[in-house]
Amino acid sequence: MLYERVARPALFRIGGGDAEAAHERTLRWLTALGRRPAVLAALRRVYQARAPRTVFGVEFPNPVGLAAGMDKDGVALAAWSALGFGFVEVGTVTWHAQPGNDRPRLFREPEREALVNRMGFNNRGAAALAARLAAAPAGSPGRPTVPLGISLGKSKITALGDAVQDYLASFTALRGYGDYFAVNVSSPNTPGLRRLQDRGYLDALLAALVPGGKPILVKIAPDLTDHAVAEVLAVCAERGAAGVIATNTAATGAGGLSGRPLAQRAREVVALVATQSALPVIGVGGIMDLDGAARMFDAGASLVQLYSGLVYHGPPLVRAIARGTGR
Repeated sequence: MLYERVARPALFRIGGGDAEAAHERTLRWLTALGRRPAVLAALRRVYQARAPRTVFGVEFPNPVGLAAGMDKDGVALAAWSALGFGFVEVGTVTWHAQPGNDRPRLFREPEREALVNRMGFNNRGAAALAARLAAAPAGSPGRPTVPLGISLGKSKITALGDAVQDYLASFTALRGYGDYFAVNVSSPNTPGLRRLQDRGYLDALLAALVPGGKPILVKIAPDLTDHAVAEVLAVCAERGAAGVIATNTAATGAGGLSGRPLAQRAREVVALVATQSALPVIGVGGIMDLDGAARMFDAGASLVQLYSGLVYHGPPLVRAIARGTGR
């Protein structure tokens, strides 16, 4: 309750209520915090929980992860694991550095516990992320103490016909640093990107990435029909994908909707994946409380991720879910 009564109102006032300004300020704070080992140790004592499980060959200390989009460039990795996350997914990163869409591009809807983003994969590029991770040996403040996932996307300037090489360039640069890789073909904020969920494009993409020797997961949209989900699952099975992340944001106007309004559809897609395939699934979308996480696990998720839930309910939600699954 302290987060919701004190910290959240303060964060929501930053920049005159500009959600992206608050996001950027928070990342700066967390980056600085990551350089203070004593503070990190104190946070671990408060927030960390053990509920270990092994999924697609990776050992997770607990099943609650940070979703992609919160720390695109991996600048606050040590802090996230200290706040109780069992894994951290950075990105979405693209081969070409890009500024993303014009601001304002991140909006809160507190009455619905929702967010709308039109970010457009703003990031410093795969080579910059690789350099940052290379400069930070394991155990240093620049690296998490939990598994690291890396979400890959298509550069805006890259044509769909050249998408495979674009993703492959990012994967090649980052292969040595990620414990798993998420193939983001479902963001609504890059024109044409969702066509990469079609069988032909996805087949070529997985054919290039899966032989790279790392677990490759496909992140799908909540807007897909059940038939389209089945098509994606067939390609994943044929090409040896390690799992599925369900779901990305829902297309709404010129952006993507996340938060509580997405909860039911995200669970439906997770259940569909779990019943129609043997692939493990990471459930993400609308997990705003312990009950929402329990329902996602009941739907068939092996792991869950938070984004909007973290914005509205803070690190105590991470701890509650992790400890709840450890009983």
